[in-house]
Amino acid sequence: MNFIKLCLILFISNSLPLSALPTDKTKPIDLESDTVDINQATGISIYQGNVIIKQGSIQIKADKVVVYQYKNKNRSTKFIATGQPVRFRQTIDQASGDVTAHALKAEYEIDTANLLLIGNASINQPNKISMQSDRINYNQVKSTVKAGGMINGKRVKMSFTNPPK
Repeated sequence: MNFIKLCLILFISNSLPLSALPTDKTKPIDLESDTVDINQATGISIYQGNVIIKQGSIQIKADKVVVYQYKNKNRSTKFIATGQPVRFRQTIDQASGDVTAHALKAEYEIDTANLLLIGNASINQPNKISMQSDRINYNQVKSTVKAGGMINGKRVKMSFTNPPK
């Protein structure tokens, strides 16, 4: 059970591109899935079937989540979530509303803090910004966003809104 909890804590606490409510990291992590397959020898955990992960205001929904862990280091290296689509929701602060994102696939490299959303990807923060593309790559450390790549010939779409006064 400690292995599962460690994977989930590292997955949640390191995979978020935006600042969460200060209380989110102190909240318990709740996970639901139809099945789980944990292989301690390979360091790979696979959660399948209506996967729902919650911690405070953070919620991730996917069809499948694979967590990769360093062997003998008890810490995760990356996760890959797939779904129709993968959905993410997080409250930044009570006044700003929830940030939402979705894509067919989300890959997160923990050491580089790089989040890649692939396939019909979008990020939306109400009254601020929304972005849509086939690929959105966000690097938390470098504070960079790259989008596009012309998969399926689609262009990047962005919308900026001034917050209400």
